[in-house]
Amino acid sequence: MSRSTPEQTEFVAERSTSALIAVTDLTRSYPRGGVTVEALRGVTFVIDRSSFVAIMGPSGSGKSTLLHLLGCLDRPTAGNVVINGIDLSRLNDDDASDFRRRHIGFVFQFFNLVPSLKAWENVALPAMLDGTALSKLRLRAEELLSQVGLSDRSLHRPGEMSGGELQRVAVARALMADPPVVLADEPTGNLDSVRGAEILEILLTASSGRTVVLATHDHGIAEQAHRVLELRDGRLVTEGS
Repeated sequence: MSRSTPEQTEFVAERSTSALIAVTDLTRSYPRGGVTVEALRGVTFVIDRSSFVAIMGPSGSGKSTLLHLLGCLDRPTAGNVVINGIDLSRLNDDDASDFRRRHIGFVFQFFNLVPSLKAWENVALPAMLDGTALSKLRLRAEELLSQVGLSDRSLHRPGEMSGGELQRVAVARALMADPPVVLADEPTGNLDSVRGAEILEILLTASSGRTVVLATHDHGIAEQAHRVLELRDGRLVTEGS
């Protein structure tokens, strides 16, 4: 993986002192079928603490790739991501995994719940991966389920729940480690408009005080964001508030 120049790294460090997330010249390319696909091309921006930022763009514009890089699920080909003063490019695989569990909450379009686990167990799972016994996590998990309106569904498994309920469980799970950043990749894309609006309201209410970065095709959702970053062909083409 190529690295940013010292000047770029210093720029990121300086900008990150006044923002929770600082991204500089972020590039991600993939080999595919004998050609190189440029998923992101030199993207630069900063995100303030406790803000709600929407990432928009057509399919293939780089939205999911960007979220994966912000969440330490992938590494850039070039450029830097600095979150809360930590340069993610300097983390080894173990440190990146630890950072991801402690600092980032994820909400995915297709929920990504474990079918064999009860709702509260799915919520508690991120903390359990840190080595805490599941039995010690139940109270916190059930408190979070109550926050998202599922206090009466904690013993249900995913197969016994509706799509809207599954996404509420996913929101609660994202908050289990009390992360400063919540990344949401099309969290309403698998729901009808009514359930989607409910999930957005629940996500923003439950994530109060945190920075939420949400990828979406929905202009109605983007209108509620503090800022909108629009990607096209891997480039940041517009930025508005």
